[in-house]
Amino acid sequence: MECGRVKHHSIEVLAHQDLTEADLCGLRQLFDNEYQEFGEWDPHLPYGYAPHDVHIMARIEGRVVGHVGWGRREITVGTETLAIAGVGGVLVSADARGMRFGSELMSWAAQSMRDRSRVAFGYLGCREQVVPFYESCGWTRIRACERSVGCEGEPVVQEPGPPIPVLSVAPLEMWPDGDIDLRGRAW
Repeated sequence: MECGRVKHHSIEVLAHQDLTEADLCGLRQLFDNEYQEFGEWDPHLPYGYAPHDVHIMARIEGRVVGHVGWGRREITVGTETLAIAGVGGVLVSADARGMRFGSELMSWAAQSMRDRSRVAFGYLGCREQVVPFYESCGWTRIRACERSVGCEGEPVVQEPGPPIPVLSVAPLEMWPDGDIDLRGRAW
């Protein structure tokens, strides 16, 4: 910040295949600065989680300071198959926090889900401490048993309890009842 003003920033929405080497380098630096204990960030399997089809990035003076990624997938909820945008990699660099980039990135992510894919919902898993942030961005917490593939490639069953926020993307959609099978890794 300079004199109480936010530095000029930009937001970009890029398909994964359109990321440049400079973009990948900026994302690697952003993630590795935050998650040093997990090793080096890999864009094809970020820390063992599912990769993203779309990246929403915030930049200040060209430097990547924030990111939200999502990948389209069909999952099973109860007896229904749903097309969702699995969201992950929600991160703002320590020196850019408090500037509302997180909320802005989540808004751009929701719009990109509407514009770029035919999905009914956004879907993510998170820590309890950040649920209020996602709720302030229009997401709703649900409770369900969730099956997925873990970071090491093993089957994982998570009993109801940990936060699962969802965002209605298609008009008037309602989340169905039942257990969730992500049919792959979480984001």
